[in-house]
Amino acid sequence: MAQAPQNNAVDVFMAEALPSDSRQARQLARRQLIVEAVMAESAMRIEDITERFSISLMTAHRDIDELVERGLLRKSRGVVSATPTSLIESSDVYRSTRQLEEKCALAEVAAGYLEPGQAIFFDDSTTVLQMARFLPSKAPLTVITNSLTVMTELKEMRDITLMGLGGQFYNWCNAFMGQMTRNEINNLRADMFFVSMSAIIDDRVFHQSAEMVETKRAMFESAQKRILLVDHTKFERRALHSFAHLSEFDVVIVNQGTPLPIIQRMKDKNINVVVAPMKPQSVQHANL
Repeated sequence: MAQAPQNNAVDVFMAEALPSDSRQARQLARRQLIVEAVMAESAMRIEDITERFSISLMTAHRDIDELVERGLLRKSRGVVSATPTSLIESSDVYRSTRQLEEKCALAEVAAGYLEPGQAIFFDDSTTVLQMARFLPSKAPLTVITNSLTVMTELKEMRDITLMGLGGQFYNWCNAFMGQMTRNEINNLRADMFFVSMSAIIDDRVFHQSAEMVETKRAMFESAQKRILLVDHTKFERRALHSFAHLSEFDVVIVNQGTPLPIIQRMKDKNINVVVAPMKPQSVQHANL
């Protein structure tokens, strides 16, 4: 079976209606939950899947093989992941629904650093995307981004000068990357760069995609001030490619609920960490 692009395949699969046959309905529902669990964890052992869903090893392999055939997961040496390398980012659409309240809290604090008249880099992350709703109150601004999602979100905003970075388009993250993109970035200078990444371990920031790291690093080097937005789920998660040490950022914004030992460790290392307070759920939803 030909593999559809992952961000389309995931969306289609997760939206499939349950069949009328109860056995098939249970099977599809379980497989949808397996996809969600693997994407949330980045990678899972097959044994962990059998325990979480109370299924036999044979059933787990049958479910996973079907998901592999559909291009949704990868299986290698008893480990299931959403990537050919076990370390690729999940789809843009899927990522946008994860830790949404935390992302909104981070974005609101980050927007407080904006001043009218600034030129700013926005990366392609779904966390930084949440800053869009705060931009009109900070206008006029010039926003430079490689994210097609951000471009679409900002294109109708008044007093926002939107500069889209071209290059090779990557469907899985809905963004442009590559040498052409980096060349454009290198010819620009911005006041600020707002970025989020996939993983933090040993006080370093990592990402699954080498191309993504190179593109974001170009923005990093071309901005006067660098601000990292990261929710608590990113700490101690693993990814392949190193991006920067936390001490290289001017501000590291974390959400309330990030373990206190992690926050204290960063402060002890003179990392400028700011904690974004979480709003009550009802208030958060009213603002969306």
